[in-house]
Amino acid sequence: MSDEDIKALEKEVKKTKRLANEAASVLHDLIEDRLPDAYGELMGVAQATYDACKAWDEANKKFLAASATSA
Repeated sequence: MSDEDIKALEKEVKKTKRLANEAASVLHDLIEDRLPDAYGELMGVAQATYDACKAWDEANKKFLAASATSA
């Protein structure tokens, strides 16, 4: 894998981590500020947070594997 490919994977990891952090922030705000009134939103927000964290995990694993292979 080329250095350019690894840099692209690293960029994807940073992007997915940012998105996961943003989703976690939304979940945190819901829990801290709007429950129990907004309980109907909880499952959707939690699922979105889970999906964002999973996307980061998958991107990070690809990056780590590519980094280890090229080292």
